[in-house]
Amino acid sequence: MAKLYNKKRQGIILKKIISKEELSGLVELLKFNKQKIIFSNGCFDILHPGHVDYLSKAKKLGDCLIVAVNSDESVRKLKGESRPINNLGYRMNMLAGLESVDFVIMFEEETPYNIINAIVPDVLVKGSDYKVSDIVGSDIVLEHGGEVKTIDFLDGYSTSAIIDKIKNS
Repeated sequence: MAKLYNKKRQGIILKKIISKEELSGLVELLKFNKQKIIFSNGCFDILHPGHVDYLSKAKKLGDCLIVAVNSDESVRKLKGESRPINNLGYRMNMLAGLESVDFVIMFEEETPYNIINAIVPDVLVKGSDYKVSDIVGSDIVLEHGGEVKTIDFLDGYSTSAIIDKIKNS
């Protein structure tokens, strides 16, 4: 999917990092082309093998993977004043560099509910530490006939564990 949308096509170049203003046009184009949209979100503060594995598995569930990233302020509210370790621009660029990720968008709210409502993805994905009923936006996706899936994490990798290991070194 990224190849189709990241190359020059009919005089238009679409980039991987998109703004909220660009979102509706992108979603319209994807749906017009009958692309199965997968959506996930997170802080992605320190990109590690667990994230790469998770996003690779998510991508296999459809054609186009859109990843929403918490703003720096949103991360602070969720994780505390010492986070994020890496700023939003860095985190978005790292995700955009992954082959499995087609588009990256940021959100400032505590949850990506508004973005999920704007996209209405075919598949909503979170880690297996969530129950489907607790996943933000699952109501929207299920109401529109989509799927909500959880993906097992790669054992031994978490941002918090990496931070703790560095602090204790």
